[in-house]
Amino acid sequence: MDYTVILFYKYVTIADPEAERQRQRELCKKYGLTGRVIVAEEGINATLEGTDENIQAYITSMKADDRFADIDFKRSPGTGAAFPKLSVKAREEIVASDLGDNINPTVDTGTHITPDTLHEWFEKDEDFTVVDMRNDYEVISGKFEKTRHPGMRNFREIHETHEEIEDLKDKKVVAVCTGGIRCEKATAFLKKEGFSDVHQLQGGIHRYIEKYPDGHYKGALYVFDGRMTIDMADDPSERGIVGECFFCGDTTEQYVDDDSVTPSRQLLCCDNCFAKRSDSLRLARKMHAKTS
Repeated sequence: MDYTVILFYKYVTIADPEAERQRQRELCKKYGLTGRVIVAEEGINATLEGTDENIQAYITSMKADDRFADIDFKRSPGTGAAFPKLSVKAREEIVASDLGDNINPTVDTGTHITPDTLHEWFEKDEDFTVVDMRNDYEVISGKFEKTRHPGMRNFREIHETHEEIEDLKDKKVVAVCTGGIRCEKATAFLKKEGFSDVHQLQGGIHRYIEKYPDGHYKGALYVFDGRMTIDMADDPSERGIVGECFFCGDTTEQYVDDDSVTPSRQLLCCDNCFAKRSDSLRLARKMHAKTS
């Protein structure tokens, strides 16, 4: 059977997160889906895998709910084993930021721009900087041209690391992340910190590489499931590999879990270096699915 992974979020008031958590769990189990769903008073955030037919049935059920009717469901080919199980939780935030209640992503967020607009800015070589709001280990396998990364090991560190881009306060910046959810709060935070010309990529990197698989995003896109990365280029071998082995610098897109430090970290490691260090490294990549 063919499988699909969907990635989606929506900032919308959910009066009873626990009730919605239970409803989501029942809905996912009904359609045999695996993955992660997070529900909070501020909205919903999820990545799920199932057969093509069951994923579509889930989407149809979600769109029948007025709260979720306009959700942007991002699809990519699954493997049938992208997630080991189903996890549905109710939390304080749908993406951990610790930014507090003074950040309202439905009101204060940066100006949304489409993948077409961003591509046009690249093609015209306009003066702007891409600020990547992903974690540091996500950026090493792929990123946009003109990218600056504030240095976050996790998104909650944006409080401290935004000082690394203070020189961009009066410049045009475009915040990006995998699907857009982190940018909703990140751009609101940057605006409160005095950044004057803040934009965010609508639909995130995922939507851009769908439209422009051989465009100005270079490398593979890290994803939080067993595939580790996805690639939408017609011929990935022609786009080149931007990832470099942490130990020797050779090109690679193979993620490993490094258990030599606490907590364990993810990094890129070539086959040769992995063979030399297999006592402290574990392959993080379970399987890689190329999108079409």
